[in-house]
Amino acid sequence: QTGRYQFHSLAARTLSLFIVQMKSFSRMFLKVQMPWNVIIPADSLDAKGLMLKKAIVIRLMDEFACKKATKDRGYFMAVTTLESIGEGRVRQNTGDVLFPVVFSGITFKMYRGEILQGVVHKILKHGVFLRCGPVQNIYLSHIKMPDYHYVPGENGIFMNDKHSKIDKDVIVRFIVIGTKWMEAEREFQALVSLEGDYLGPVS
Repeated sequence: QTGRYQFHSLAARTLSLFIVQMKSFSRMFLKVQMPWNVIIPADSLDAKGLMLKKAIVIRLMDEFACKKATKDRGYFMAVTTLESIGEGRVRQNTGDVLFPVVFSGITFKMYRGEILQGVVHKILKHGVFLRCGPVQNIYLSHIKMPDYHYVPGENGIFMNDKHSKIDKDVIVRFIVIGTKWMEAEREFQALVSLEGDYLGPVS
């Protein structure tokens, strides 16, 4: 059984808006086509096949939420098209049916040398942590912030001589200098820098 099924959801529409906002940095979004094996309970099948397509997409999204990301493809963001559904094979022990499928989707991955924007969510004496899309552990060391110095206080900040501030919730434009895949956590960490033109807090 084959067929194409356009999957439109609130998550997909939100992602589309995010892509438009970040179109200058579109390299981090990857369009992928992947084979997958989906196991569907027997009670989710019907003669017309419409419930089957819906069940497969829902199961794919559930599995993405658990799998989160892969080293090669980055973070799974959305299933855009269910390209094909192969012939189902019944599993003898459970009665569930395994379907080989091919789908298209969008993933998110940061690359060395990319210029991106992130939001500061934690400030330490020796640097700050930012998040960008699904990546939460992006570290900007004070060594990579030319002219900025740490200003201690109840809520410490970084500031330069022109009174430009790097504070919590501030949007910062940075360049990626390295990424690391953490297999146990199934997520990426990144090191970034403000060394370059037009990098720093976004007004």
